[in-house]
Amino acid sequence: MLLTEDAPARTQRIDPAFRRDILEGLGHEPKSTPPIWFYDRRGSELFEQITDLPEYYPTRTETALLKAHGPDVARAAGAERAVVEFGAGSSRKTPHLLRAIDPAAYVPIDISGDFLRDSSAELARAFPQLPVLPVVGDFNQPLDLPKEISSMPRLGFFPGSTIGNMEPGAAVDLLRAMRRLLGEDAMLLIGMDRIKDRDRLIAAYDDAQGVTAAFNLNLIERINRELDGDMPIDGFAHRAVWNDEKARIEMHLEAVRPLNFQVAGARFHMERGETIHTESSHKYGTRDQRVLLRAGGWDPADEWTDAEGLFGLVLAQAA
Repeated sequence: MLLTEDAPARTQRIDPAFRRDILEGLGHEPKSTPPIWFYDRRGSELFEQITDLPEYYPTRTETALLKAHGPDVARAAGAERAVVEFGAGSSRKTPHLLRAIDPAAYVPIDISGDFLRDSSAELARAFPQLPVLPVVGDFNQPLDLPKEISSMPRLGFFPGSTIGNMEPGAAVDLLRAMRRLLGEDAMLLIGMDRIKDRDRLIAAYDDAQGVTAAFNLNLIERINRELDGDMPIDGFAHRAVWNDEKARIEMHLEAVRPLNFQVAGARFHMERGETIHTESSHKYGTRDQRVLLRAGGWDPADEWTDAEGLFGLVLAQAA
């Protein structure tokens, strides 16, 4: 519940998009915030720790698929493509793809500028002959690709099942935007998490070490730091729940007591048990993922999965 709004302090330090999204989200009933704002530097570092957790199967499963099937991707994609990675982060999986396909250039795109620059520099050292051309930006918004790749066919790379963080309609919109950005002869290699046992899914988003909880709670720390907030960290608890009707894991920040706080001059109240919905991670069956890709302007061409069927890696051609 939004109580009042006063003139915010230190307006010059506030990212207007961050301020808008957080104030709008906290003003909704129920409250929600876009997951893109998890990824300040600390959030990106915590997510990298999550990917190493024993409960978190997606990263190691997808990495194994890239190692095993990189040559298959290379044969299908052909030579001299520019790899454009959406949400590059630390690019831990990317070297396996780059070694397999030997691209003409690599363009990582990520919203976390410091993190992206560090990871790009590391990749440039590992692949000294490869042009590495980082783009800092939100791939959900219009972007310009570097002019150096204007004449190259492109292979989009969207790992980690990040597409699952979006509502299906928004996911289709993003896939269409990728199709426009990458061009007529483009291909897309995309990771998609599968529907599976509920307990295994919840454990992956609520690990025993509490790293995912710290990742979720870091959003509050970022709000307090960048939007002059006073949200009490100890007033919230991390919650991960499976929504069977929508086939998705949801992450929430739950108020553990009645709370009053302010963010950027706006005052809010939360009752005990009320939550802020911070992320959804949709899971897809094989038919669902093909329907999604075709709606987004992509024709699935090949697919690889692990022996347990936990995760899928799909190669699609621009329709």
